[in-house]
Amino acid sequence: MTETLAKPESSSKSTPASGVKTFFRRLLGIPEVGVLIPLLGFVLIFYLVNPVFLSPASVTTMLRSMSFIGVIALGQTLLLISGAFDLSVGSTAGLGAIVCSYVMVKMNLPIPIAVLAGLGTGALVGLVNSFSVLKLGVPAFIATLGMLYIAKGITFLISKGYTIYPLPQAVKTFGTAEPFSTSWSFVFFIILAVIAHIVLSKTSFGRKLYVVGGNQEVARLAGISPARIQMTGFILVGCLAALGGMLLMSRIVTGNPTIGLGWELNVIAGVVIGGVSLFGGSGSILGAVLGLLIMQVVTSGLVITGVDPYWQTVAVGVIMITAVAIDILRRKSKIAAS
Repeated sequence: MTETLAKPESSSKSTPASGVKTFFRRLLGIPEVGVLIPLLGFVLIFYLVNPVFLSPASVTTMLRSMSFIGVIALGQTLLLISGAFDLSVGSTAGLGAIVCSYVMVKMNLPIPIAVLAGLGTGALVGLVNSFSVLKLGVPAFIATLGMLYIAKGITFLISKGYTIYPLPQAVKTFGTAEPFSTSWSFVFFIILAVIAHIVLSKTSFGRKLYVVGGNQEVARLAGISPARIQMTGFILVGCLAALGGMLLMSRIVTGNPTIGLGWELNVIAGVVIGGVSLFGGSGSILGAVLGLLIMQVVTSGLVITGVDPYWQTVAVGVIMITAVAIDILRRKSKIAAS
């Protein structure tokens, strides 16, 4: 007697509904998408409260304002991924701008030399920071916080507390120009963001940044020098901070010693909420840019909707705490998963 057994149908057979759920689960698992959703939410809320929020003039102003700290944030992103950070970027921006304007106005030297002097100043600050952290063993928080005060003090010593003007006409022409209905600072930011993305995703230096930030011992075993990688990161941040300060200098057409005041917290809050980890080893340029957009949308939205300007400072603090909390939870979930 022969029995014929019917083969049971697999209970794990996928359905269209399960496929859609899987797709959205994977989509939401992309860090940048997790940043994009609240960004769109904030934009919608502020637009509904006041449609002027998305007017061409308003959008242009927001993008221009973001570009100054955005340039610095690109360097901070690279440094954070390597496992270090720099709290002196705001003061470095101010120092770079004052040195540049001083060389142009007080020393009457050509603009290219003044720009190189500003960038060189930023690079020097980054080099000193890297020496303090990597050679002397001073914690990055203390070393760069100390440099924040040193750079700010030197800025006021050079300027005597006054703005330096008048800057050359060529600087005014550059700073107030509006290419593509925006500004040269935003154009520079976009170009540098693309370059930074390519460096992170397509070059050996970018891969080394992730390895060093993820595990320095593994990096050493792979023949990578963590100190050399992080030193390069510190110098890059210094140069980009000085560049950000000089871009704002060209926009306001004066060397103002208050340039960069408070930028360090905005930069770190933006990139961290964009998915760049304070602990190193993870993050992306796109995520950092989206995080900065969230910061700019919130601060600009509060102003446009008529909220007291002092609430902007409160908002930055709340975003900063939220960003760090999310980063810690993200890190704990990764550790638990492994």
